[in-house]
Amino acid sequence: MPSSPHRALRALLALCTAAGIAAVATAPAAHASPGGGPSAVVAMGDSYISGEAGRWFGNSLTNSGSRNGTDRAWTGSGYDPSRVYGATAGGCHRSDTAEVRSAGALASSLVNLACSGATTKNVIRASQGGQAYRGEAPQADQLAAVAAANDVKLIALSIGGNDLGFADIITTCATDYIVWYSYCHDDQQALVDSRINGVMADVGRSIDEIRAVMTGAGYAASDYRIVLQSYPSPIPRAAENRYGESGWSRTNTGGCPFWDKDSDWARDSLVPQLANRLKGVAAAKGVQFMDLRDALQGREVCAKSSKQVSSTVPASATTSEWARWIDSQSTQGLVQESMHPNAYGQQALGRCLALVHAAPTGNHSCRNTAGAGASGMYLTAG
Repeated sequence: MPSSPHRALRALLALCTAAGIAAVATAPAAHASPGGGPSAVVAMGDSYISGEAGRWFGNSLTNSGSRNGTDRAWTGSGYDPSRVYGATAGGCHRSDTAEVRSAGALASSLVNLACSGATTKNVIRASQGGQAYRGEAPQADQLAAVAAANDVKLIALSIGGNDLGFADIITTCATDYIVWYSYCHDDQQALVDSRINGVMADVGRSIDEIRAVMTGAGYAASDYRIVLQSYPSPIPRAAENRYGESGWSRTNTGGCPFWDKDSDWARDSLVPQLANRLKGVAAAKGVQFMDLRDALQGREVCAKSSKQVSSTVPASATTSEWARWIDSQSTQGLVQESMHPNAYGQQALGRCLALVHAAPTGNHSCRNTAGAGASGMYLTAG
């Protein structure tokens, strides 16, 4: 972690270019009618479902070797991110622990079309004004090939955070803490309010595009499900932060450089506002909704009930943080991994997807059990 606020600011600004979702499976060349090919579950959207930050098992201040066992890219003599992100190590960051990959044997094919940094325009088909991203066709166009070659049963979608400017919000709030000693929540709330109606309309259009692709591939509405999911909070409430508000511990040690008021705003206003609006879109479009706002409760970066990994505290799904800190000096990995569920968090979200897969109707919230790993995730109605 950094010791200089100015170096921290420079790297934090790189957050503006990142925030995204998951690994695309190569579809067989042969085409099959719905129900005729292998069963498939598909993930679409941004970094929160693509697998960004899956490189990490918790957070450690050690900057060499395996970082006390947290760095899954460590080879024994160097670092190879492709061990985790495969061929997408330079872009989409579809990790081997991404939600759809961690959900278990839900189908014969687990297809990850999501990409870190993607927005709704990267989901919409090119023929409808969508845009390619990181050298790949829009995700709905990729879905068409998957739907033709497989029997798609469920499509999980996480989208809208980048349209809203979530990475910019994080950067602004962290910069206000490190450099300007001012709060961010007032002006950032106004910015969110000015954008959110348009963002939700675009999320709804993304769902329409997915449906249009599936209809074009010969699927009836009853042949598959769409599950729209919200975002988990990567930072805790002020009262649940193990570091004091003043001094440099939140920046230099914890990797959570936010004022108490801004932390409370993010945890109890911003994340719920986005979740509630996404739930409204799901209802309007007739799709299932998976609420993840509390999925990382107590496992967030700097949370009192979790611990950093050290030489004496091993990495563990039951004690370590489930989200990636802001490594603002980029001494480990990439800044774009900041504030995303890490490998433990992704395994937990994979369990949530498996539970929703087994619950074919209704909306559900997914939460964790204190002191348990991914197996302790559970659903509540609503």
